[in-house]
Amino acid sequence: MEVTISYNPATGEKIGETPLNTVKELNAAVEKAREAQKIWAAKSFNTRRDHLLKMRDHLVDNADRFSRIIALDAGKTIFDALSTEVMPSALAINFYAKNAKRILRRKRLKPGNILLANKISYIDRVPYGVVGIISPWNYPFGIPVHEVAMALIAGNAVILKAASQTQEVAKLIEEMVNVAGLPDGLFRLLNIPGSIAGDAFIESGINKLYFTGSVPVGKKLMKKASDKLLPVSLELGGNDAMIVLDDADLHRAAAGALWAGLSNSGQSCAGVERIYVDAKVYDRFMAELKRQASKLRQGEGTSFDVEIGAMTTEGQLKTVKTHLEDALNKGAVATPLATPQAGTDKGSFHTPYALENVSSDMLTMKEETFGPLLGIEKFSTIEEAISKANNSDLGLTASVWTRDRKRGHSIAAKLEAGTITINDHLMSHGLAETPWGGFKESGYGRTHGSIGLEGMTQPRCVVDDILPGVKKNMWWYPHSKDVYEGLRGGIELLYSKAIPVKFDGAIKLVKTFFRTFRENR
Repeated sequence: MEVTISYNPATGEKIGETPLNTVKELNAAVEKAREAQKIWAAKSFNTRRDHLLKMRDHLVDNADRFSRIIALDAGKTIFDALSTEVMPSALAINFYAKNAKRILRRKRLKPGNILLANKISYIDRVPYGVVGIISPWNYPFGIPVHEVAMALIAGNAVILKAASQTQEVAKLIEEMVNVAGLPDGLFRLLNIPGSIAGDAFIESGINKLYFTGSVPVGKKLMKKASDKLLPVSLELGGNDAMIVLDDADLHRAAAGALWAGLSNSGQSCAGVERIYVDAKVYDRFMAELKRQASKLRQGEGTSFDVEIGAMTTEGQLKTVKTHLEDALNKGAVATPLATPQAGTDKGSFHTPYALENVSSDMLTMKEETFGPLLGIEKFSTIEEAISKANNSDLGLTASVWTRDRKRGHSIAAKLEAGTITINDHLMSHGLAETPWGGFKESGYGRTHGSIGLEGMTQPRCVVDDILPGVKKNMWWYPHSKDVYEGLRGGIELLYSKAIPVKFDGAIKLVKTFFRTFRENR
């Protein structure tokens, strides 16, 4: 039997192995999930809520154990595991469990005009059926748990393909879901190689696909899904910009840049990668950044005495090295931002750097580095800063740092990104009520919040004619000139600016309206 072997990126130590699943098993799981979903969708929101809250409670009761395993499997610090994966997941499950009934309840529509006021409509949100989720390795717990919780509370079944690199974390998700006591087959975790997973999921008969990963793979999946008109939601990364204005709290801005840029060793879709600082405060900002960075420690993640852990994969480590070399060759100046602890020479670690004297042609400034490199550049005017921030094919998140909130909101309105934070960064993913997704090549669709919950369903509209005694609509057969004149009269009554025309239109409309109660005319 083929297996996936899991290693701790910080030490190279083997920590587990997981059997590989086949495409045949995927197809069988989808069929079983389809039957289980019918049972699940028939249950009330209150019942589904109670099942999800069991997941939340199990997560809370095992927060330390879960955090430790996440740190071991992904190479991140145990603090990162708790603060950016375990805690946001508990908050998210609770939010969706307790708010889905309100968000997805039947919505009645007000009539759009007096002519058709007898047509009363409402919209129900109908679960898609079987939702497929292909999740990444950088936040192997937090990202899929949000989507699993949304899918389940909305009435869907879930097939989850977790990242091959973090299978021990995937097992925690399965453990948590199993505690909830869901119908057999409603949730299935599969370990399928990423090279075949996308095509296999699209061909399996699922009803919607959620994918978090790279832009090239996302484009490929969207193209293939189009052949089946399969709905897809794609989150494909970012090259996020941070704008520091001359009135910013520089201590806070520097602290935010370090955390949002180096958390998870920079392996965050919405992490800070490009920093644009007003030239008037650039030197002061850099001095504060370096002062705070001198206290940071990099080392094995299960220690509580480090801030920055290891890179999760060798492939990503190679990319970061390539981007750093490219920047240095093009004139950038690098300053280390953390002190390595014992053992970092053995694991998959990369020293964090601040890169000054950067230019837009450097890889780290125009592509997603997904590692602990902070490219920092001066700007002279707000317009220049906005232009530089928007000069990217990606647009996931961005941030503005200023004491003037009005000014901050004005700049935020001009930035091309799915989420803009003011005096903060890399935390909106943890706000379950806010939508998650980006502009441009950062993805397609949204998850999280009310928009994300609605995205787990399809709208079904029901229209009911409440007028008693109606035999036919005014525009039904047979037709005549009088019927034509009556319908045109309705338009004139509603929209003509001439009072005589409106009055004449009303008379014609009323004559035609009465035919709705007669069978033969």
